[in-house]
Amino acid sequence: MNNGFAPWQALVDLALAEDIGPGDITTLATVPADATAEGVMISKEAGVISGIDVAAWVFWRIDPAVSFVPTVENGARVEVGDVIAELSGNAHSVLAGERLALNLLQRLSGVASLTARFVDAVAGTGASIVDTRKTTPGLRGLEKAAVRHGGGRNHRLGLSDGVLIKDNHLAAIGGPDRITRAIQQAKARAPHTAKVEVEVTTITEAAEAAEAGADIIMLDNMSVAEMTEATRIVAKRALVEASGGVRLDSVRAIAGSGVDLISVGALTHSAPALDISLKFGIR
Repeated sequence: MNNGFAPWQALVDLALAEDIGPGDITTLATVPADATAEGVMISKEAGVISGIDVAAWVFWRIDPAVSFVPTVENGARVEVGDVIAELSGNAHSVLAGERLALNLLQRLSGVASLTARFVDAVAGTGASIVDTRKTTPGLRGLEKAAVRHGGGRNHRLGLSDGVLIKDNHLAAIGGPDRITRAIQQAKARAPHTAKVEVEVTTITEAAEAAEAGADIIMLDNMSVAEMTEATRIVAKRALVEASGGVRLDSVRAIAGSGVDLISVGALTHSAPALDISLKFGIR
């Protein structure tokens, strides 16, 4: 049950309960109940912001009277020292939400910032950077929004959003013509609006997938030379996606192979948090 909230909103409630528990004993013991706090969120490094609305939600869930005023939008590029948001309200409420709001804002801004670095690295090549399902449970929607804020594109949100025939599906199907049969079965049984994508590991398999009518062909862990040849053989009959072990120092060479899409699991599973702090005084 999520009580009518989106998954991430329900997760915020769980996280607040985890952090606050029966009460913030430090604040309760030291800060007057009627004290008021005013402060700013500041970026301590350059990056791309994502999660401003999520940080605001954290404070609203604790105390709707807390004022949270963003000074930048999601997707904005910031430099060291830039103010991201201004807030004020009851000091107990601000202190209670500080850590969770920062955790989420830093995490999501980290995803957006890493995505932007990959997007910048392939600028002008025609290839798009896309994410994967390697996301934090409960935060997938937010992390995929962060990818968009960083200039990337989203792969499917979940298993029900599209057909992606991977190596384990093909192993379960078996047989020398398993790629062709899998594509034909998907075309026959999936909704007509669904794209059919298949993962391949060789140039020969890529050719078979194109001949069988795949809409998207994922080249898994191929060399740049192999991707270049596979893309040539597919000859625009399907979109071509590169996947597997993509790094910042290799992504432009991969884009140069002619692929349309480059999926990068690291965008969400390995993005370092953007360093953001909350500085305020108490009145």
